[in-house]
Amino acid sequence: MAAPLSDGERRKQISVRGIAGLGDVAEVRKSFNRHLHFTLVKDRNVATPRDYFFALAHTVRDHLVGRWIRTQQHYYERDPKRIYYLSLEFYMGRTLQNTMVNLGLQNACDEAIYQLGLDLEELEEIEEDAGLGNGGLGRLAACFLDSMATLGLAAYGYGIRYEFGIFNQKIVDGWQVEEADDWLRYGNPWEKARPEYMLPVHFYGRVEHSPEGVKWVDTQVVLAMPYDTPVPGYKNNTVNTMRLWSAKAPNDFNLQEFNVGDYIEAVLDRNLAENISRVLYPNDNFFEGKELRLKQEYFVVAATLQDIIRRFKSSKFGCQDPVRTSFETFPDKVSLGQRGAPGPGGSRYIVSRAARHITSSSGLRAAVLSLHGAWEITKQTCAYTNHTVLPEALERWPVSMFEKLLPRHLEIIYALNQMHLDRVAALYPGDIDRLRRMSVIEEGDCKRINMAHLCVIGSHAVNGVARIHSDIVKNTVFKDFYELDPEKFQNKTNGITPRRWLLLCNPGLADVIAEKIGEDFVTDLSQLKKLLDFIDDETFIRDVAKVKQENKLKFSAYLEEHYKVKINPSSMFDIQVKRIHEYKRQLLNCLHAITLYNRKSDPSKSFVPRTIMIGGKAAPGYHMAKMIIKLITSIGEVVNNDPYVGDKLKVIFLENYRVSLAEKVIPAADLSQQISTAGTEASGTGNMKFMLNGALTIGTMDGANVEMAEEAGEENLFIFGMRVEEVEALDRQGYNAREYYDRIPELRQAIDQISSGFFSPRDPGCFRDVVNMLMHHDRFKVFADYEAYIKCQGQVDQLFMDPREWTKKVIRNIACSGKFSSDRTITEYAREIWGVEPSATKIPPPNLPRD
Repeated sequence: MAAPLSDGERRKQISVRGIAGLGDVAEVRKSFNRHLHFTLVKDRNVATPRDYFFALAHTVRDHLVGRWIRTQQHYYERDPKRIYYLSLEFYMGRTLQNTMVNLGLQNACDEAIYQLGLDLEELEEIEEDAGLGNGGLGRLAACFLDSMATLGLAAYGYGIRYEFGIFNQKIVDGWQVEEADDWLRYGNPWEKARPEYMLPVHFYGRVEHSPEGVKWVDTQVVLAMPYDTPVPGYKNNTVNTMRLWSAKAPNDFNLQEFNVGDYIEAVLDRNLAENISRVLYPNDNFFEGKELRLKQEYFVVAATLQDIIRRFKSSKFGCQDPVRTSFETFPDKVSLGQRGAPGPGGSRYIVSRAARHITSSSGLRAAVLSLHGAWEITKQTCAYTNHTVLPEALERWPVSMFEKLLPRHLEIIYALNQMHLDRVAALYPGDIDRLRRMSVIEEGDCKRINMAHLCVIGSHAVNGVARIHSDIVKNTVFKDFYELDPEKFQNKTNGITPRRWLLLCNPGLADVIAEKIGEDFVTDLSQLKKLLDFIDDETFIRDVAKVKQENKLKFSAYLEEHYKVKINPSSMFDIQVKRIHEYKRQLLNCLHAITLYNRKSDPSKSFVPRTIMIGGKAAPGYHMAKMIIKLITSIGEVVNNDPYVGDKLKVIFLENYRVSLAEKVIPAADLSQQISTAGTEASGTGNMKFMLNGALTIGTMDGANVEMAEEAGEENLFIFGMRVEEVEALDRQGYNAREYYDRIPELRQAIDQISSGFFSPRDPGCFRDVVNMLMHHDRFKVFADYEAYIKCQGQVDQLFMDPREWTKKVIRNIACSGKFSSDRTITEYAREIWGVEPSATKIPPPNLPRD
């Protein structure tokens, strides 16, 4: 097959076709040259590639700023209900290309940069990923911000501006080594510091009770400095705001030290305050009860709530408007959406505290609210999204730590819990065990606050993120709470933004689709259903296959350049990219790779060339996840250097998996591995990205896989393994790994090889812990699904040998992926939880008069 067009050749085509308006191109060139001139320091005449990147970023930002200002004016004057999305993670990736796509500037920039003798793709590669998230939850937050702007919602993202994001992963001798992600070292062209909105956040201290009321005194103050980043919608001139808080020490921080002469020590101590926003905790689906983490959670929520309340009070009409003189109208103008069990629970007691403080001391005319009244307002305002059912991920903070850090809030939590338990006791008299199960305070050797329980009782809506997950939430995790308030519980299946995950990362496929059904699918992904009419269209089948092969050639070249690995671009690209975790079962994938390798010399077994690629980061303190990475690299070392295998099988670990790498690997994938134990993955969104980009899924009936199979037809995915009910049944009877080991020869051979040091000849006992876990302590039952998985992989091989039938299934999957747009997800949140209506109205661009 002919090599794909180079980017330079594509740009020449743009020039010939005149896609980009000449006026736009001339304007971009002029702006670029102006920014380049001011970017270069006076004593340096030679521009570096990074100078060119910053000049282009500032050129694109110019187009954003006018729309950003106009959007905020629009909200101020119309005073809509505002949506506040709180998350400790926003995994944004790179911003330049996404902004060009959403503003409709990409072709003009492409052409202008080409005319200047530069390569746009090379400039895009210079940008640092904003790695302010771990994985799925943080990336979902980023997709949601894109959809909220595209749907014209008055929405704000609030989080922490971590100085160091998710660590950079290096593989050294097969082991993961972490390096700090100093993503801000060259500056961030997209953010704007807003020191005028800096806010105090209090910690520690003590509580004084007196006839005049309750006071929290002798606190340590940390300042929250906001940095704003514009979030553009797709071609609608709406630009929303993501506000991230950075911790700053106040000038008088510990200056009592100065008064006794230790000025240097006093200034150094400022770090203690500023550490709050220094680094992102690299744990995914695991609760780490560190005091710094609790500080981060309280810091973001306390600063955000003060900011929300300030904006609520300073609407267009301010305190002159009768609506704004009463805090009771807060839920009509504010909706707080919060992610996961971490952090969000904090907003419950903080809002209740804030409500009391504001109504009593801020000049609002309403009477001081009782705690009960404040709590009702809190519940009407807040909604809680649960993102995991793994018990180790749910937050349970020690009361002693809470009491030290937030003594007043602990008192409020006790009072709220008492109100909650009084209600439960009235409805279920004498049911002491139910009271114990439903309490926010867990008794025991170490008394703890169950944050998930606080989230549930303090919200008017609670949802899971896929239908199967929401059912598990109702039937097990929060069963008692569901029986108490069934109307609270909902499902909102996750989604992905089609702008980044199709238009930006796979323009070839987007073009082929647009030729058949037009371009409206970009904001209405359900229109992909129209592709069902072309499943037997030979031209379309050929075009879709050609795009996939071009993406594979391009990714092969990338791997050769960056990983020094030469792979067969005609082989099946079999991909599993996600955080490394036992429940995601990268070990099952490893066992398949070993099984294939062991079949290499058996002529009776058909051998379809495969390149197995596994990528993802392991939490630095997660021993088993790090061992899994070592096993993957060790298998690769043996398989890739076996001359008998040649290019029929390769096993590659994709180092430092992140958003910008996902944008390259997902469009090139043939097979997407989504193989978690049924009942453990809340939803997954990588599965949706692969489906949209023309990969077929091999997966269990877990998370959103269930709904993907429902949309496309189970026969168009490769579904295998136990269902949730079978997993539960196996739990009841007792899972015995040795039964499978003794019964299945290929499984036994693979485990014996790992155990004997076949893959680690220099350290035969290297994988002792992995084998011991699989044989004796495997919560996720890898062996129980091995046989079904291997058999299903055989079906994958069979179909891959028939490219036409494979591509027809690919087209069906793409056509049926419309449900998994984050636009659909956010529309459901807006209507069914937040009480707002998406708007298709375009705000006039800055060069046109406002209506």
